Amino acid sequence: MKIVAGSSMKLHQGKALLQYLASFSATLAIITSGMHYGWPSPSIPKLAIEEQITGDEGSWMAVMPLLGAVLGSMMVGATVDLLGRKRTILVSSLPYFATWIMIACSRSVAVLYAARFLAGVADGWVFTSVPMYICEIAEPRIRGFLGTLVPTAFIAGILAINVVGSYLSITMAALISSTIPILTLLTFCWMPESPYYLLMRSNPIEAKRSLQVFRGVQDVESEISRLTTALKSQMSNTGRFIDLFMVKSNRKSVLIMMLLRAAQQFSGTTAITFYTQSIFMESGSDISKETASVTYFAVQMIMAVICSFLVDRCGRRPLLIVSIIGSAISLFAEGTYFYIDQNTDIDTSSFTYLPVVGLIVFVVMFTLGMQTIPLLMLGELFATNVKAFGMCFADIYFSFIATLVSKYFQITRDTFGIYVPFYSFSVSCIIGLVLICIFVPETNGKTLEEIQMHFTGENKDGVVEVKSNDEQI
Repeated sequence: MKIVAGSSMKLHQGKALLQYLASFSATLAIITSGMHYGWPSPSIPKLAIEEQITGDEGSWMAVMPLLGAVLGSMMVGATVDLLGRKRTILVSSLPYFATWIMIACSRSVAVLYAARFLAGVADGWVFTSVPMYICEIAEPRIRGFLGTLVPTAFIAGILAINVVGSYLSITMAALISSTIPILTLLTFCWMPESPYYLLMRSNPIEAKRSLQVFRGVQDVESEISRLTTALKSQMSNTGRFIDLFMVKSNRKSVLIMMLLRAAQQFSGTTAITFYTQSIFMESGSDISKETASVTYFAVQMIMAVICSFLVDRCGRRPLLIVSIIGSAISLFAEGTYFYIDQNTDIDTSSFTYLPVVGLIVFVVMFTLGMQTIPLLMLGELFATNVKAFGMCFADIYFSFIATLVSKYFQITRDTFGIYVPFYSFSVSCIIGLVLICIFVPETNGKTLEEIQMHFTGENKDGVVEVKSNDEQI
């Protein structure tokens, strides 16, 4: 890549170009994951009519990728440091393609279960490798933006399948969706491997070439030196899964990850994604469920893009706090509407648009921070020697709580009424707000090495810092 001397603008653009291209290409795999994730919203109502599947069958079909992700995460935790980030992302395209063909060619409940479970296995691979890859190739000044491409691409996939799945048959929607894994293979195969991974594998020559491509300059000696020193420090002890909990600095990272993911999922976002069209049907709104769901995810997509541009300017913590406050208020309002509609004699026929408006407000506020930042921070929190295990554990933990919340939504809605889960999600947001304010640090603008220094209590010169009580995790 040619850099024109004396032009700071061209230098800046040249340095970042390959980082953007590689990140966009890697997140094509995340788009496929989002399409599988969003598939139940337009498809389960069709299957209920065409194949007479039960509500319980539809519920298990919705959460099956979350169960598959547990297996996928266990597999990739042991292989991502052997195969590499790049190969892991490329290999994930194969099961993704196979699952869409299975969905297109079969209406058997058993085959659909198997297909969605297999998609979940691939999810476990990409949600470990893609955030890791992006954070390792990105400069600190744009790492926030590039990191938010992962949740943004995920939402783009959900939106895409809601558009395609709402207006086309299940077979045609699946065949169209199968082109995305092919596109991933054709584009990402040309991207360099992560320089962090190459240094981990004792390949400094290739690591230097990779960094030269990503930075767009030949002189990367100082950065290679910094990365080598940091990796030697972090890799001085071979990482083990148990080190996530036995080493204090790693334990801090795990607890922050668990807090962020719990606050995110106990807001009900996964359940709302799975049952978006069903929620709009239950509201009795004059707006069609297809139009309402596409609008919902389109707004979510727009807000994710806005968050991508704000996260490096405003920081992680302010966006998280504003986001979770707005989410709590909108979920409470949503629950109140459904309670009045289903448990009182008050006539709500003139206000059937309110649930749609309430969910749109929720998705605006939630996506501003809580949707995107927890996933971004996954790639920032863990030390290199345990990063694979940390990402693996994070995905297993996410799958467990997302399944739990989704089943909770279905059971409480069917047993007590839909207002119960919405009220519960609102209370969970308030609890999450308090914990985020106390425990989650700001990582904006820091290198990955500086973030680890924060957790170990060292300053840039390696001197242990004595922290006040309010800085302890």
